[in-house]
Amino acid sequence: MSGPLLLGVRHHGPGSARAVRRALEAAGPAAVLVEGPPEADALVELAADDDMRPPVALLAHVVDEPGKSAFWPFAEFSPEWVAIDWALRHGVPVRFIDLPAAHTLAMRARPPRPGRTDPIGALAEVAGYDDPERWWEDVVEHREGEAFTALGEAMAALREAHEAHEAHQAHETQEAHKACETHKACEIQECPGDSVDPDTGWNAVDDHDLVREAYMRLQVRAARREFGDDVAVVCGAWHVPALRRRTTVAADRALLKGLPKAKVDMTWVPWTHRRLARAGGYGAGIESPGWYRHLFEVPDRPVERWLTKVAGLLREEGRIVSSAHVIEAVRLADTLAALRGRPLAGLGETTDAVRAVLCEGSDVPLALIHDRLVVGDVLGEVPEAAPAVPLQRDLSRTQRSLRLKPAALEKELDLDLRGDTDAARSRLLHRLRLLGVHWGEPADSARGSTGTFRETWRLRWEPELSVRVAEAGVWGTTVLGAATARAESDAVAAEALTDVTALAERCLLAGLPDALPTVMRVLADRAALDADVGHLAQALPALVRSLRYGDVRGTDTGALAEVAAGLAERVFVGLPPACAGLDADAATQMRGHVDAVHAAVALLEETGLRERWRTVLRSLAVREGTAGEVRGRCARLLLDEGELADDETARLMGLALSPGTPPAEAAAWIEGFVGGGSGGGLLLVHDERLLALVDGWLMEVSPDAFTDVLPLLRRTFSAYDAGVRRTLGELVRRGPAASGAATALTGIPHGFAEELNPARADAVVPVVRMLLGAGAGAGAGAGVAA
Repeated sequence: MSGPLLLGVRHHGPGSARAVRRALEAAGPAAVLVEGPPEADALVELAADDDMRPPVALLAHVVDEPGKSAFWPFAEFSPEWVAIDWALRHGVPVRFIDLPAAHTLAMRARPPRPGRTDPIGALAEVAGYDDPERWWEDVVEHREGEAFTALGEAMAALREAHEAHEAHQAHETQEAHKACETHKACEIQECPGDSVDPDTGWNAVDDHDLVREAYMRLQVRAARREFGDDVAVVCGAWHVPALRRRTTVAADRALLKGLPKAKVDMTWVPWTHRRLARAGGYGAGIESPGWYRHLFEVPDRPVERWLTKVAGLLREEGRIVSSAHVIEAVRLADTLAALRGRPLAGLGETTDAVRAVLCEGSDVPLALIHDRLVVGDVLGEVPEAAPAVPLQRDLSRTQRSLRLKPAALEKELDLDLRGDTDAARSRLLHRLRLLGVHWGEPADSARGSTGTFRETWRLRWEPELSVRVAEAGVWGTTVLGAATARAESDAVAAEALTDVTALAERCLLAGLPDALPTVMRVLADRAALDADVGHLAQALPALVRSLRYGDVRGTDTGALAEVAAGLAERVFVGLPPACAGLDADAATQMRGHVDAVHAAVALLEETGLRERWRTVLRSLAVREGTAGEVRGRCARLLLDEGELADDETARLMGLALSPGTPPAEAAAWIEGFVGGGSGGGLLLVHDERLLALVDGWLMEVSPDAFTDVLPLLRRTFSAYDAGVRRTLGELVRRGPAASGAATALTGIPHGFAEELNPARADAVVPVVRMLLGAGAGAGAGAGVAA
């Protein structure tokens, strides 16, 4: 080697990775320099640990602001990872030479740079490709040896054109800024000259790459002084022309002068293939990490092996795929590659072959193949020796003891809280959620169980959760201690009563007995000061649920029961006056509060509170001035509880639907009584007296009033199941034969008026005749006679 060996690569490119390995084997450099933050030099030895399994990432975060962080991901097919692995196996020093993370994270406060054209995309466009991934496969992945040098030359030409364009734009910017009489008096809302940072003197918008490359050149010079010219540099191909450029040390240091700096910590964290993909939010990613891993791993016949994988996945999903299907798909992929002038079938050709042969033209299985194979759900692992905040170490120990291993593939976890292990798993997941680490999300059980002793979670570990754990580290060194401190802080900071009651519930779910005294004190204070019945009604259900959860988990909830009882008493006293004088929207909201309180009181063990609540319901059901929807709902709740006889129910409905009641108020009563998901449709099906009352009232509504109440009635009856609506229609259609009781009660056949209405009957005759093919021209009378 007569000088530094500059290996320009594409990040996460398997062709580049193989080319780098061959180049290092041939050159045998004395040191390897890799694009990455220098703070990771102390961690590079961990890459050789037997427990380190890519994909992994270097994570840097500001010590005082863990949320300000950055990742540098590596897959096993990343050229940088291959270079690190080669150096460690051969005992060659390896250094990171990119701009330190201390500067990178400190500069995050600056305005983001406008997106620059992807150089790979630009080269692909010049070559006549509309897909950069396909161009890369053709030029590098399948012809890597021929294109390695050509790629560097192409990048140099691209950089030259790009820099010439930027120089022209900078000249126009400076001229525009000079045209302003003064900067402060500039009439342009966003003066072009504002892109120049007055503190550092360098262009914060456009020249971030120039700063990085200046630092890289300084590091290369330092390595050459230490190791001589036998140095290999592995970096993005875009940077190679800049590293070849002859510049002075003083010029490079001038670019770095005055850069902001922050104190950072760095470690290794697991990464996933999903996060390597562009769709996962990583800007330098690839669209098909699973496919690239396959290209890097297989020794030969990549198309045949890939289609065999696809066939295996489809068989696991119950699809019939034979060996003949695979053979035919291979032939089709090779034929498509030849027709398209490609050296070897790529992902596009194999996907087309899979769609046509293995999926029989359907795109539905392709979504599964893309998710499970093309992208993949691989989660890397890092050794225990990797630096970590104490909270992360405690979390890792707890995960191992509970046999709850993080995984990139979403899975459903059913827990039986009567078992010690499952109860501990539940507490851990609830504590993490309280800390903002959403590893698990509660879900509806596939078994349909609603018991409080069961929980269902959906688990998926994302790399960003490592940042959330680092952020949560400010609350404590253990998951239990941190969750307790966070709960106490949230309780003190909470403003709404419902927030505190929800927090009390979460504390019981998470098993935080030390946080409960603070939460209960704040809860009692907020409840004493809050006079809004709606707020109190919203808070009560969460408290009652907490009592039930406490019973399941064996937690002492005596103090919570006292607060819940006091809160219920205040609701009972304040609810009747709060239900008067409500408009339609407020009445609907209050009806929801009544339902919530009713469900909560039913779960309380104190029978005295239940009797008090029934008394409140009776008063609301007959109280004048109470919103119709609330009165109807209270009557229905009493009926369901067996506290209201059928005759009394019919009497209340008759009063609510009497001619003296405004139609809108009567319709609201019906909505409260039989609307929503209350099962009111079945009630009308089985009690035809109530159905007859509703039917009779509806027949008496005037045409103008009917137009006004129709939307509410449609909402009421549209909530019923199709079978219930059909049965109600049949009952109305059958008329006199359907129910003698209804006829006796009203004197009118159920579902019918007293006499036939010829005008209404004649209105449908033309349509009926047209449907029967008899024409619509005959008279109405003839139609009726027919």
